[in-house]
Amino acid sequence: MRTQVGIVGAGPAGLMLSHLLHLRGIESVVLESRSRADVEGTIRAGVLEQNTVDLLVETGVGDRVKREGHQHKGIELRFGGVGHRIDFDALTGGRAVTVYPQHEVLVDLIERRLADGGDIRFGSTVTAVEGVTGDAPLIRFTDASGAEETLHCELVLGADGSRTTTRGLVPETTVRTDHAKQYPFAWFGILAEAPPSSDELIYANHENGFALISTRTDTVQRHYLQVDPTDTVDDWSDDRIWSELHTRVDGEGAQIKDGRIFSKTVLGFRSFVCEPMQYGRLFLAGDAAHTVPPTGAKGLNLAVADVYVLAKAMARYFATGEKDQLDAYSATALPRVWRAQHFSWWMTSMLHRMPGAGGFDHRRQLAELDVVTRSVAGRTLLAENYVGTPLF
Repeated sequence: MRTQVGIVGAGPAGLMLSHLLHLRGIESVVLESRSRADVEGTIRAGVLEQNTVDLLVETGVGDRVKREGHQHKGIELRFGGVGHRIDFDALTGGRAVTVYPQHEVLVDLIERRLADGGDIRFGSTVTAVEGVTGDAPLIRFTDASGAEETLHCELVLGADGSRTTTRGLVPETTVRTDHAKQYPFAWFGILAEAPPSSDELIYANHENGFALISTRTDTVQRHYLQVDPTDTVDDWSDDRIWSELHTRVDGEGAQIKDGRIFSKTVLGFRSFVCEPMQYGRLFLAGDAAHTVPPTGAKGLNLAVADVYVLAKAMARYFATGEKDQLDAYSATALPRVWRAQHFSWWMTSMLHRMPGAGGFDHRRQLAELDVVTRSVAGRTLLAENYVGTPLF
């Protein structure tokens, strides 16, 4: 088998790159270990930056997100029992975010790639990636029937998520530097059959811990509570969950609406960046290269930004043979990655209760939130980063 670009992973980065390359007349093969049903059925929240929505629409995969996504022109920060709205529309010149689950983005990309004749190999387990420092990389994999196959390509994208194997091809210490931070808490997430509690996302700082209120549909809501990282779903009964959500959020202008909880998950918190994001003819994107806490809603958006840069660089290479933009991929992508890391860390540290923190720490957080919400400059800084700065 031969193609121009071999892509490991059918997540947001892999599928979006395959789509963008197709629009430029460049062939690719996507290898994914999971089944199509598993990829499309893994429920994940999603807050799409204006840039991401615009790119989906401009490249022909934005019909459903425009039709079914919930556009939010602001968020609410709650602290001291009072809500403070961050008006994205006024602060950023009409920009907004759209709440649209990540797995729905994958559904749209898969449907479009297959309609365009794209080659996505579900159930294909990559066993080796070789020759990335030479001129003829190859990917060995076992397909869905158990047959061993070899894919020859010119360039390789490692987009196989945070449990990546492709990142390991970049030699540690001699070439690769990993930067990581583990946070001392987790998010307990629920999906519930209930009417919306708010028209926009609510980020709540409370002495018991953080809470996030978000809308999935008119009848299904997704909420999160800060919990101990050792907690499991069995530790939290439905009554305990609703009681804590009411405690952390209810107050002036806010009242949580209960319903039947049908999904519970515990999400760990970690920041991670791999430098560089490339090695020879191997390029890393999305969670294979970096992960962010979900507080800033940057994960999927960073993956799209990565491959936006990479698609242009690959197009130049295949059209002219010039590698300058490919060679500059890490230098181009990493500043945005680190800005997103800072924003995600800032939102996390400002809103979450740190284990062992005392009264001083909580009062300092409240003062920081007051400074941010009281100042036009503070609100603008938050709004501009939340809706997303323009793509490169």
